[in-house]
Amino acid sequence: MGHGGLARAYLVNSPENQTLTEDWVAPEPGPDQLQIRVLACGLNFADLLMIKGTYQETPPYPFVPGLEVCGEIIQIGSNVNAFTTGERIVAYCGAGGLAETATIDAARCIKMPANMPADVAAGFQIAYGTSHLALTRRARLGPDDTMLVLGAAGGVGLTAVEIGKALGARVIAVARGADKLDIARKAGADILIDALAPDLLDQFRALAPINVVYDAVGGDTGAAGLRALAPEGRFLVIGFASGTVPEPKLNHVLVKNIDIIGFYWGAYLRFNPAPLRDSMQSLLTLYDQGKIAPHVSHVLPLSQVEDGLDLLRTRTSTGKVVITP
Repeated sequence: MGHGGLARAYLVNSPENQTLTEDWVAPEPGPDQLQIRVLACGLNFADLLMIKGTYQETPPYPFVPGLEVCGEIIQIGSNVNAFTTGERIVAYCGAGGLAETATIDAARCIKMPANMPADVAAGFQIAYGTSHLALTRRARLGPDDTMLVLGAAGGVGLTAVEIGKALGARVIAVARGADKLDIARKAGADILIDALAPDLLDQFRALAPINVVYDAVGGDTGAAGLRALAPEGRFLVIGFASGTVPEPKLNHVLVKNIDIIGFYWGAYLRFNPAPLRDSMQSLLTLYDQGKIAPHVSHVLPLSQVEDGLDLLRTRTSTGKVVITP
């Protein structure tokens, strides 16, 4: 395994064909890359889209999915001076994480905090990075704001609850069922609403003014959140876990002076990585201070990748699902 040897990997041959192969060979690291032994890989909803070929950055088939990992360095490119063999790192690799070994650009790697367990580290970057940068840089969430979090027990939604509270906002959590709502409550939510309730819009409006909606769900729930926004409210488009992309009525947006704000964390790697680095440093500080407590609901072996993906597909998981090769 590693150094050109054979390893196991979850290989996507086509949208209809995925296999757990025993003969994966991770590419040799280029001058600016690292090769790692993967300790853990965090699953994301984007992995499902990537497998289907509908994600905005889907690699050509065949490929190994897995956007974020933590691992131990086993080989270092000739131009890389910031890392040493044997060090543990966390990385947003974009793909390739669901394998025993992976090759990653060194610029996407940071040294793994010594006090952070591997399962937490593997699922930390995207979920917390998404919520922190979206709420601080894009939505400008402040202590006088009320935020409505849709999908509040999911991988990114739960981090939005935590970070919203850390920023001093009043947080309304919307999730499906009592068990998920209890997890959102433990993360700091002030008010809990069951997403299966028939009168969501009325419940949202009863809690006015809502200044920010964090929508990782889309569909009818997202549409209700948009309608409930206060004048000059900010609607954060995070994702579409419901499978349905809302079609907002722009006349409604116009008359209430509402901002619809798109947010895609990975894009900053290309056009402006500095805010990502600053955001991650702030998050690691919050972690060290005990102000955020990552929730990992399932840790599964590589042989159970399909089970892990099904947990995301059926929206039955809470927090993060992590695969440990």
